[in-house]
Amino acid sequence: MSTFHVYILQCADDSYYIGLTEDVEERLSRHNAGTAAAWTAARLPVSLAYSEAFDDLQLAAAREEQLQGWSRAKKAALITRDARTLKSLSRCRTQHPA
Repeated sequence: MSTFHVYILQCADDSYYIGLTEDVEERLSRHNAGTAAAWTAARLPVSLAYSEAFDDLQLAAAREEQLQGWSRAKKAALITRDARTLKSLSRCRTQHPA
């Protein structure tokens, strides 16, 4: 059974890159070699900031898509495991306008 990882990289320009892989270390090496994604190749070096493991590829792909839609602040709260900030940034803006 395969394990799938959704990961967040922090790039040299302080941007984030979100991806999905079966082997985080190998993928990180490819990113730093400039052969994994054009985004990270232009922003080297990159470092692993966060990852989650999934047994199901569809669940992992759905989580990757979800994280890609998050704001930078929300991604940062996830990375630092700041539950309070993450919760406040997770409110529905139509029900709880800022």
